[in-house]
Amino acid sequence: MPAPISVVIPTLNAAAELPAAAAGLMPGLGAGLVGDLVVSDGGSTDETRGVAQALGATWVTGPAGRGGQIGRGVAAARGEWLLILHADTHLAPDWPEIAAAHMAAHPGRAGYFRLAFRASGAAPRLVAGWANLRSRLGLPYGDQGLLVHRDVLASAGGVPDLPLMEDVALARALAGRLRALPATATTAADRYLQEGWCRRGGGNLWRLGRYLAGADPQRLSRGYDRASRR
Repeated sequence: MPAPISVVIPTLNAAAELPAAAAGLMPGLGAGLVGDLVVSDGGSTDETRGVAQALGATWVTGPAGRGGQIGRGVAAARGEWLLILHADTHLAPDWPEIAAAHMAAHPGRAGYFRLAFRASGAAPRLVAGWANLRSRLGLPYGDQGLLVHRDVLASAGGVPDLPLMEDVALARALAGRLRALPATATTAADRYLQEGWCRRGGGNLWRLGRYLAGADPQRLSRGYDRASRR
């Protein structure tokens, strides 16, 4: 019987992050859960492709934009279950048993992980706490990972082809079919450390509010990119 999970990782100049993300997947490979890794790239100019090939990943390319990249990765994946993961997100070692239990008991629901940052102090804990509360209210973000059966994803309309907020749009499409998984995904805190926890967190909340109020994701993406380059 083939392994049920295909891991899909969207990338853009992620050569430095991919090895650690892949290392976090190894327990799932050893448990017979992970069958393939798909790296869907948006035009990297670093060594992302070489790293992906060294990992044995299926390589997919196309225009930059996380929603479109994930959608192309899903199309190239072979598994009945999809684990959509950001390149800078690392899963805790116990994730395979948590995922297996979820797949067996909740095939009609999409699972997401509890968020933590790879940083110490009160600010990372506070921001992660807010993110986990927001998730329980129905809006997990992509850096928490998403484990979903491809039929459930298809019934929700697939991954929206958006450059930003594709995770929020997908979470809203999956309303009532989201489930918190009792395992942790730790994500990089680089942008928070560069911009400051309050400024970055406030900017993210402002963008979320604008999106929910109907703002164009293309415009939000341009503002997000400008803020990230500061």
